[in-house]
Amino acid sequence: MKATLKLQALGQSLWLDNITRDLLGDGTLARYRDVYNVTGLTSNPSIFLKAIRDTAAYDMDIAKATDPDLTDEALFFSLAIKDLTQAAELFLPVHQSSQGVDGWVSLEVSPWLTEDAVGTVAAAKSLHAKASCPNLFIKIPGTAVGVIAIEEAIFAGVPVNVTLLFSREQYVEAANAYWRGLARRRDAGLDLRVASVASLFVSRWDTAVTGEVPFGLRNRLGVAVAKQTYGAYRERMSHPMWRELAEAGASPQRLLWASTGVKSRELSPGYYVEALAAPDTIDTVPEATLLAFATRGELISVMREDGGNADPVLADFAHAGVDVAALGARLQREGVEGFRQAWAELMQVIAGKRMPERHLSPAAGGPP
Repeated sequence: MKATLKLQALGQSLWLDNITRDLLGDGTLARYRDVYNVTGLTSNPSIFLKAIRDTAAYDMDIAKATDPDLTDEALFFSLAIKDLTQAAELFLPVHQSSQGVDGWVSLEVSPWLTEDAVGTVAAAKSLHAKASCPNLFIKIPGTAVGVIAIEEAIFAGVPVNVTLLFSREQYVEAANAYWRGLARRRDAGLDLRVASVASLFVSRWDTAVTGEVPFGLRNRLGVAVAKQTYGAYRERMSHPMWRELAEAGASPQRLLWASTGVKSRELSPGYYVEALAAPDTIDTVPEATLLAFATRGELISVMREDGGNADPVLADFAHAGVDVAALGARLQREGVEGFRQAWAELMQVIAGKRMPERHLSPAAGGPP
């Protein structure tokens, strides 16, 4: 049995962390679905920046946008929704056969709304309505403000992919927001079938402490945090509050591993995929990681429900001077800032392709 199929048999979904019009148009994404058992995908501002900046695939649609009242941001979302609804259609059969558990794609709200819960909820509702797609998640960062928006979005019936989670504590806050939103729907007599996933970023932990820890601890922090979070995830499944919600018709908020591409040459390309094999989870992978794991990867072991050796490893990092809680908070702030920077550049790229004269003539509002 091939490695990707073994993951599927284990109960872990494999999603692609990428989207471009070439992937959609030339049949590559369909091939990944059929050959490598890919059952969904995720997107973010950095992914769309690369797709729009580095290819001509979007140029014609951008050039057609002559309405002066259409903002660059609104134009972007129309482009993204067009792509993602096409991808969602490709994964719709698995979405239907899994009764809504799998087969999802994701679209992120503007990172400029990170400190605006009301604006985030309004954007989530609007994007969800415009896409009119049964298997589209709206991505909301799991920050302190984002947690407020997540609860409100779930209560409003918007499926949410909670992004930019870096620690067990951040995950628990996001998961609690999901429960609160569902409980409010139950109390209001509303349908509890509002899906959500919680995305924990993994590899950035190891990048952050490169050169700061002993050799024996290198490239072990991300997996340890993931194991610790998985333990909390499994423990929540037996919580009395969750049992009440489940009996009322709710589905679990699945835990998703994000940032699973290796950043170090010391590691095999499938290192994080192999280390994060766990039932009832999702692993979203870059293309290079998918291809490497599909051709050379192995299912070596399965993560224990209690997190296994996470706590002793984390204790070793604490002894080495790593404040894991503080680092998790820092990584989340840096993640938000990184997406904001990508978003700002994305808007500049769209503006430049839409009206090149802006960048050529000072009189047209471009740089002197």
